[in-house]
Amino acid sequence: MLDILSKLAPTAATLIGGPLGGLAVDALGKALGIPAATQEQVKDALVSGNLSPEQVAAIKQSENDLKVKLKELDIKLEEVQAADRNSARKMLIESGSWVPAALSVVTIMGFFFLLIGSAAGFFELTGDDIMMLLLGVLARETASVYQFWLGSSSGSRQKTDLMGRK
Repeated sequence: MLDILSKLAPTAATLIGGPLGGLAVDALGKALGIPAATQEQVKDALVSGNLSPEQVAAIKQSENDLKVKLKELDIKLEEVQAADRNSARKMLIESGSWVPAALSVVTIMGFFFLLIGSAAGFFELTGDDIMMLLLGVLARETASVYQFWLGSSSGSRQKTDLMGRK
């Protein structure tokens, strides 16, 4: 569901799993014509493969409306994501668990294994290959690992935005 949603409505996809998930589900439910929608109903509608062009347009419009609503509420999506990362880091410190570190190592090693293996000719990455899908997933998750351990690049993005305004 999140793969489909991230293409149609990336803001809603980001909010779904967090504290503002209800806001995203409500917006998507209205776009899909589901009154008082639940996350399960929205998921079923998205993965059914039966979205009409009108529903796709309504989802894209709901994405725009959601962005406006977030600005009206003065909620910055980056702050929500930063709070999520910070709570995960805090949990890691408090629990002392080795699992996040192990998953991070496995994710990064898997990503570089695919890249190096392909470059060395051990296997070929083609457009129709499941390995390409795996590479895409690992690339996305590698970025998440770096954001978790090293922080996001939002400060850099804000600096670039400010420089562009002058």
